[in-house]
Amino acid sequence: MNLLTYLDESWRIQRIEHVQMKGERRRLAGCNARLGVHGKEVRFPLVRITIGGMTGFGWSRITREQAAALIGTPVREIFSEEQWIHDRFLNLQFPLFDWLGKVRNQPVYELLTGGLAISPLKVPCYDTSLYFDDLHLSSERDAVRLLQEEAMQGYNEGFRAFKIKVGRGAMHMDLEEGTKRDIAIVNGIREAVGPECKLMIDANNGYNLNLTKRVLTETASSQLSWIEEAFHEDDSLYRNLKEWMREQQLNVLITDGEGHAAQPIVDWAEQGLIDAIQYDLLDYGIVKWIKLGERLARSGVHAAPHFASAQAYPAIPGFMSVEWDEAQIPGIDASGYAIRDGVVTLPSTPGFGLHLDEAYYEGKVRESGWTV
Repeated sequence: MNLLTYLDESWRIQRIEHVQMKGERRRLAGCNARLGVHGKEVRFPLVRITIGGMTGFGWSRITREQAAALIGTPVREIFSEEQWIHDRFLNLQFPLFDWLGKVRNQPVYELLTGGLAISPLKVPCYDTSLYFDDLHLSSERDAVRLLQEEAMQGYNEGFRAFKIKVGRGAMHMDLEEGTKRDIAIVNGIREAVGPECKLMIDANNGYNLNLTKRVLTETASSQLSWIEEAFHEDDSLYRNLKEWMREQQLNVLITDGEGHAAQPIVDWAEQGLIDAIQYDLLDYGIVKWIKLGERLARSGVHAAPHFASAQAYPAIPGFMSVEWDEAQIPGIDASGYAIRDGVVTLPSTPGFGLHLDEAYYEGKVRESGWTV
């Protein structure tokens, strides 16, 4: 990496600023199998860090007390030739990667790959906005039509892969009625978007083994790419499901790992029981995901991190596709990213390629944030 040759020994952390930025999804997101309405508003804890007079910004849950303890830290104590950023500073890794990209005058994807990634980078992505937006409808036909319309909205915006929330019978509907509606909606969306698009389903642990088999059987004609979080991770159930899928000649990947993942889930994946791991990229972090991706690749296991930055795509072995749940956040300009024909094209500007309206951000910090 030769990071340290680019860093001035006099540089230190001068300032850290934090505020909860608010934005909106393009439409209200409904329920999933275990939670109520997600809503339209999103919150984004945005931190800006100043080192050597230069700034970087990004997502971070660092507390004011933690940040205060880092002020004055020499830059050479922050970065690591072995893993980019030392453990003590990983809760600031997104603003730090943005800062480092700007210092090096590189987008993060070039930085992480030593310049090997082709610029501008193009990354496969999928629309993850198909929630239970139909619960107010008594008619299955009307529910299918609504979700078809939502899927076509994504199609017209450039998506060619879609993840569909299922598990309506786990909490929000009668079990039989909800399961039938899940199946009808999946098959209806396939009819709407056509045979070339990828479809995935996410049950948020709302199924059991038998329900999983039923849904996979009755959506077989829709040729699902993966089933996510069918039930809480259990190696015995996974083994049974894997054997059954082989018997049924169902070529559907099993993905899991978001949320409260079982501790041995990576071991189970290496044993062939899970095809892709989905740890949340925001909390797990880019640094750990690069290491994990290298480990998973040795066993042929895919990476499918949630809330993933497309900038990390070429640095994580086996990364399949970026989950896309776009929200417009005042003060952050993401217009450099463009989706077309199922791929997102990334800007070649330094850092994460986002532009921060500094006057707007500083006003929000004064209004409801903090600075150390």
